[in-house]
Amino acid sequence: MSRRSGILEFAVLGLLREAPMHGYELRKRLNTSLGVFRAFSYGTLYPCLKTLVANGWLIEEPGNTTEDALAAPLAGRRAKIVYRLTAEGKEHFEQLLAQTGPDAYEDETFAARFAFFGQTSRDVRMRVLEGRRSRLEERLEKMRASLARTRERLDDYTLELQRHGMESVEREVRWLNELIESERAGRDLKGSAAGGPAQQDTTSGATGDLPRSGDDPRPDTPGDTAT
Repeated sequence: MSRRSGILEFAVLGLLREAPMHGYELRKRLNTSLGVFRAFSYGTLYPCLKTLVANGWLIEEPGNTTEDALAAPLAGRRAKIVYRLTAEGKEHFEQLLAQTGPDAYEDETFAARFAFFGQTSRDVRMRVLEGRRSRLEERLEKMRASLARTRERLDDYTLELQRHGMESVEREVRWLNELIESERAGRDLKGSAAGGPAQQDTTSGATGDLPRSGDDPRPDTPGDTAT
């Protein structure tokens, strides 16, 4: 399984833990709530759902709303299939939530993990946040070293792009520092619902539209910076 497929399965299980949904609703939630999946298609989602059903983590049920029951015969099509999380699927999702290995610190994975911090225990949240911060601090150190070596050979625009990338990473590190401080103080993010994805700012960015802290914006594209 590719990393992106694994992230998609994680996100689908997390959303279905809230409530059963049909495919269209799932796709809409993935697009609007988890920006990391903004570009994916039904051709990606439905094979994922079939795999989760085959693994016993989801079950398929016919749509049972009045709207579905009336619309399907009129349109000459079957009622929408609703996907429901099984007990095994819930257990598997909880196992995924508890994982804190290096993959959890990568750009796309971290964005999806953060979206479900409302369902994640505090100790796991701390390990993921600290791991992400360490990963970015390593990246920042490499970027600074690279810039120091190549500064004299770069034109003004390339140099400015390098600086912009460094500033983006620095902003995310500051944001992570604030989150870690809040976790250590025992404070949850305001607006995060227990049992639901963490509140997100979905106005911009390519790493899953992570929330911002105060007026200090997070990086736009921390994973795509030239080094």
